[in-house]
Amino acid sequence: MKKLFAFTLAETLVVMGVIGVVAALTLPNLNQSTGNKEKVVKLQKIYSNLNDALGRATAVYGPIEEWCSGLTDANCEKRHFERITEFMKFSKQCTVSTCLGKFDTGSSDGQSLQYGVILNDGATIGIMLTKSVASSGKFYVDLDGLNKGANKHGVDYFTFYYGGQGVYTYQTNPYKDNKSPTSSSLGAADWVIRHRNMDYLKCASQLKYGGPTTCK
Repeated sequence: MKKLFAFTLAETLVVMGVIGVVAALTLPNLNQSTGNKEKVVKLQKIYSNLNDALGRATAVYGPIEEWCSGLTDANCEKRHFERITEFMKFSKQCTVSTCLGKFDTGSSDGQSLQYGVILNDGATIGIMLTKSVASSGKFYVDLDGLNKGANKHGVDYFTFYYGGQGVYTYQTNPYKDNKSPTSSSLGAADWVIRHRNMDYLKCASQLKYGGPTTCK
């Protein structure tokens, strides 16, 4: 007679237990990695759409430098908002009372956001003039909306600048100083757009501007 070999119930339970432990350890990291990749794609799309909207606005209304001749700062900011968002797709405008009051603009001159929109995918964008420069401004972007997520810079919250040269990212001098990126820096948007990852959330000490750009 042939002998049949099979796993005992105890052995099967041990294997299942090991698989469960491995899954518990790896799934959170996998989910975070997938979530970060989705944020990268979303931020790149918003960056592209903002550039497109600004380009269309200047094509119709002329250079940004000429938008606010004779206007007060408040009216100039409103004009910027109206002309840029005219060429954007969004579900509704966002006001101070509904969400803009939750944006941390980091402004040192007492400015606060007055104008913004909520996109169809739930992202929130606030628009504000740069201090004392009526021909330039900032976009504050929260990828999952201000009522969701961490609301932290470099995690789901990023800042872009705009002006006559289009939409651009903030650079402190990282590329000559060989510094490591940090999520709290305004340069987080630059890192994401330039390197297409958010690895600074996982291994910032391994990364360098001008050096390694992904985790080992």
